[in-house]
Amino acid sequence: MKMTTKLCNGIAQGVFALAAGLASTAVLAVNDLPGGPAVNQLDLHPPVTRIASDVHTLHYWIMMVCVVIFIAVFGVMFYSILRHRKSQGAKSANFHESVAVEIAWTIVPFVIVTAMGFAATKTVVAQKDTTNADLTIKATGYQWKWGYDYLKGDGAGISFLSTLDVSQRELSDAGTPQGDDYLLRVDNPLVVPVNQKVRIITTAADVIHAWMVPAFAVKQDAIPGFVRDTWFKAEKTGDFYGQCAELCGKEHAYMPIHVRVLSQEDYAKWVAGEKKKMAAKADDPNKVWTQPDLMARGEKVYTANCAVCHRPDGKGAGPIKPLDGSPKVLDADKLVQVKVLLNGQNNGAMPSWKQLSDTEIAAVVTYTKNNWGNHTGQVVQPSEVLAARQ
Repeated sequence: MKMTTKLCNGIAQGVFALAAGLASTAVLAVNDLPGGPAVNQLDLHPPVTRIASDVHTLHYWIMMVCVVIFIAVFGVMFYSILRHRKSQGAKSANFHESVAVEIAWTIVPFVIVTAMGFAATKTVVAQKDTTNADLTIKATGYQWKWGYDYLKGDGAGISFLSTLDVSQRELSDAGTPQGDDYLLRVDNPLVVPVNQKVRIITTAADVIHAWMVPAFAVKQDAIPGFVRDTWFKAEKTGDFYGQCAELCGKEHAYMPIHVRVLSQEDYAKWVAGEKKKMAAKADDPNKVWTQPDLMARGEKVYTANCAVCHRPDGKGAGPIKPLDGSPKVLDADKLVQVKVLLNGQNNGAMPSWKQLSDTEIAAVVTYTKNNWGNHTGQVVQPSEVLAARQ
């Protein structure tokens, strides 16, 4: 009776656990993300570029060759084992060598490997041909975000950072993943025109990263001190997603890649809009700002760049130190915090933010020094940041 009771209790607990698991699965149910991962995806991403189509063809062709070889080799092996077993009275042949067999197992693999290598080489060579690009963009990997600089073509001069959307980090910290684009949504996607060859130059400011978008069949390492390049030519408009593909530190999972492919007309409108924004942000570093204006500007800079790690309330999370009550934020020497933003600290755990303008750094420092529980009354002017850079 005791054994029966224990067995029933165990079954009941198992049923409840299964029901809870199914319930949680229903709550966290997601759909396929166009341009990104699919639910229970088994195959490669649908190709969007000619190179990606070639990679798919190559993949399927080589897979079929491998399957044929597998069936042939194991078919002969199992046939030989079953047909020529001792219990059937079979006697093993006794010979020293066979010229025909030697030639066959040399020539046949050579032909197969040569054919596979020729097909693969054509695709690899095409992947590395970055000449005659219509648009050139530098992608710089940071811990943990991407910086994009448009160097050549329509949009030259545009520059921005692409960071994981703050709401996505909050969902991750809370352990409540939601949405089809969970941990793939960014504040500023990379925008490119359709049917134009885009050359991507990769490098990094700290450790090795990798710029990868599966739908384009593109993966290129971004290495500090080195410049590498790759290219793609998207043949359809839409949003396409990727991620950093090199283990680059504890926030590795939080630096997604979002590429938005627009029509030629929409891309031209986007470029015009971005250049207007750049003109509006082209601040004079010698301009003297009032504290309220710096605070307003600093809140926007903080939300776009800092809140992902330090949280909107400035309390930090896990190993990320809080800014609310931070000794360096409260230090009487304003340049202590300015130098942290310019140079980073803790071996890159706090990255350098030199890519921000003098006004943006002055604004965010002023904001953090006078927000939450910090009431220093200190104001940092852009001219002070400019002097600290030198």
